[in-house]
Amino acid sequence: MTNFAIPNFILPDVLLLIFPFVVIGLRLFVTTQSKVPWRMANIGFIAIFLLLNVIPLASGNGKFFICNWKVDDFGVLMREVLMVSALLGMWLSKDYFEHGADKKPPMHQIAEFIGAIAFATFGGFTVVSACDLLTFFLGLEIATIPMYALAAWNKRDQYGSEAATKYILMGSVATAFELFGFSYLYGFAGSLHFNEIQAAVASGSSPLLWIAVLFLFCGIGFKLTLFPFYTWAPDVYEGAPTPVTAVLSVTSKATAIAFLVVLVYGPLSPIQDKMAPLIALLAGVTLFVGNLGALKQSRLRRFMAYSSIAQAGYIMVALLGPATTAKTAIIYYLFVYAVSNYLAFFVFGIIGHHREETFQSLRGLSKQNPSLAIALAISMFSLAGIPPLAGFFGKFHLFFSGASTGHYALVAFAVLNNVIALFYYLQLIKAAWVDEPDGHLNPLRLTKRQREVIILLSAAVIVLGFLPFLSNNIFAGFTN
Repeated sequence: MTNFAIPNFILPDVLLLIFPFVVIGLRLFVTTQSKVPWRMANIGFIAIFLLLNVIPLASGNGKFFICNWKVDDFGVLMREVLMVSALLGMWLSKDYFEHGADKKPPMHQIAEFIGAIAFATFGGFTVVSACDLLTFFLGLEIATIPMYALAAWNKRDQYGSEAATKYILMGSVATAFELFGFSYLYGFAGSLHFNEIQAAVASGSSPLLWIAVLFLFCGIGFKLTLFPFYTWAPDVYEGAPTPVTAVLSVTSKATAIAFLVVLVYGPLSPIQDKMAPLIALLAGVTLFVGNLGALKQSRLRRFMAYSSIAQAGYIMVALLGPATTAKTAIIYYLFVYAVSNYLAFFVFGIIGHHREETFQSLRGLSKQNPSLAIALAISMFSLAGIPPLAGFFGKFHLFFSGASTGHYALVAFAVLNNVIALFYYLQLIKAAWVDEPDGHLNPLRLTKRQREVIILLSAAVIVLGFLPFLSNNIFAGFTN
């Protein structure tokens, strides 16, 4: 008799695949105002995250299911990043279904909204589990297509519809580039499987291979907001609902960098040294353009868009290092980036519920609501890389990975650009702590849940900063 038992190590993946159908299906049996789907979503996301922490990290090549689904140490930790983003994105969105923000009406269909986030998260799971090009491409599209719908979720907001239209058009072009890249890579190697592609690449390169590499970097550059493929980000970040912008800035970026990690240290690993100049060029120009763009912003979400572009450049620096160092640095920084970014968006969301989401609305925040001002300072200092907060150690690991292979000039350039970043992050802190309050601004009120989440995220940013001192190696699985 055939045994159809599901291995324990893919149980979180199976549960996440079933989860959105359960949450959406609950809508058929409850009223529109019912909180049952919301509570079920909380239980489901937290349970899956806890299950991921129970799975032992696999050394070597990891564990395989049906030959083309792999679960290894990097994959498990990346899944945890994606689940953190999904859970925080869901918490952030709750208030936007109860009342509007930033002069936009409230959203509707929260169960379907959570289901779309879950599908996008499962796409990220698929990307880090893929062992062949077909599964790899499907995972990237599963992670991307729900984002198109999420960007236009508020149907009564014309700016959201405009943002989604731009996002879909640019995303379609990026998908075409990716398909061209995969087709050339298949034509070069004669196989869809990563192991056989890696063997073909190791045996010798050809123009066909380099055309594939160029197309793949162009396609993923859109999702990772690399120069010159970043132009969609400011408009989409500004037009989409704030919780969607937060999910997009973390989940989409984490999936895209996981895509590059799998490629660079998997099928394309024999030519990593030869790809280094291209990676270094994209990293340097992206972080420079992102930092310059952020200097001139006055809207909070456009500001975070350019900040996100610069962060993508910093993360790319780590890809120049050896596999173990780079994966450790990227995973750690993604955890840091997720909690720091969501902390900022929770503060901006509270601002947006009572005022416009602009720098002007932050004036005198420290006198009106000191706890919010402290949370904003923690978030901005972490994103800027100021010690002893987690962002400093995260960037240190990224730069160390790049420097470990001798790319000192790029690392020095990135450090100098971080000075520019500090300047524009300080502009927000200045508005909140130095500028006098504007008497025309509406007072700010926090719910108990908002206050608890902000305290939790603020503490997480601080604790993650001390994590490197508490362990010789942050993630022990990479030492095996």
